[in-house]
Amino acid sequence: MQFRRLPPFGGDPRAVAEILNLVLDGKTNNTGLITLNTGNVTTTTLYDERISEDTKIILLPFSDNAENDAAPYGQFSDDTDQAATTIGTENILGLNTTDMASNVYLSNGNRINFRNSGKYAIQFSIQLVNSTNDVQSVDIWFKKNGSNVAASNSKFGIKARKSTGTDSQSIAATMVFFDLAANDYIQLAWRPSDIGVSFEHFAAVAASAGVTPAIPATPTAFVTVQFIAPYAFSNIYVSSQSKGEAVISHFSNDTANKTYAYILVG
Repeated sequence: MQFRRLPPFGGDPRAVAEILNLVLDGKTNNTGLITLNTGNVTTTTLYDERISEDTKIILLPFSDNAENDAAPYGQFSDDTDQAATTIGTENILGLNTTDMASNVYLSNGNRINFRNSGKYAIQFSIQLVNSTNDVQSVDIWFKKNGSNVAASNSKFGIKARKSTGTDSQSIAATMVFFDLAANDYIQLAWRPSDIGVSFEHFAAVAASAGVTPAIPATPTAFVTVQFIAPYAFSNIYVSSQSKGEAVISHFSNDTANKTYAYILVG
C-alpha cells in the first residue's frame, strides 16, 4: 500500500496538512516485507529501489515463524549399550536420537554437525557401568572434524562392581566451550581402562505398589549443544548493500514463511 504523496511542485495547505498528519500517524511509504530464502542458506537479498548505500534498514519479525526464530541448539541421545572390544583403540560415542534441534544435526550415527559459525557450549552425560571386580576408569574426549581437540579429555573413575551380577554404575558429565565454523562437526571419543567398563541404557521401570514408583528409561548418553556467542536472539542483519538492494544475513534457514517487515531510513 502506498500513501498519498505531494507532487514535485508542492500542494495546497490542505494537502500538505493531510500528508503531514499521515506521517505523524506512522503512515509512510518506507516499509516493506521480505521472506527469508530456504534450503539452509544463510543470506537473502532484499530488492527495493528506495535503498541507497547509506540507507538504514530496520528488520522486525512479521510472521509466527520469524517470531519463533532461535539461535542454534540441539539435544541428542542414544538408547543402545556401547562396549569396547579392546583398550588399545578409541571408540566413538554413538547417538541415534534427535530429541530437539535447530540448525544442529546428526550424521553418520555419531557426528554433531553445525550449520552456523559461533561459540557453542557442548555438554555430555553418559551412563557408565563397571562389571569387573576392580576400580576402573574411562577417558572421554572431544574430536573436531575427525581430529582430537587438545586438552579436551576428562578421566572418570568408577567403583568395582558390588557383587556378582550387580554392576557398579556412575555418570560421566562435563561441559566444554567451542569456537566452531559453519559445517564443522563434533564427536565424542572414549577409551576404558578395561573392556568390562561400558556405556549402557536401562529400560523404564513400571510402578509396583510398595516396591517402586514408575521410573523413566535411562538413556546411554545425552549430548546438548547451545549457541552462546555472538549473543543474539536472532542474528538477522544487513551485511552489505548497494543502490536498490541489500544482502540480509541470518542463521541457516530451512523454515518456510519466515517473514520480516523492514523500515528504510535515509
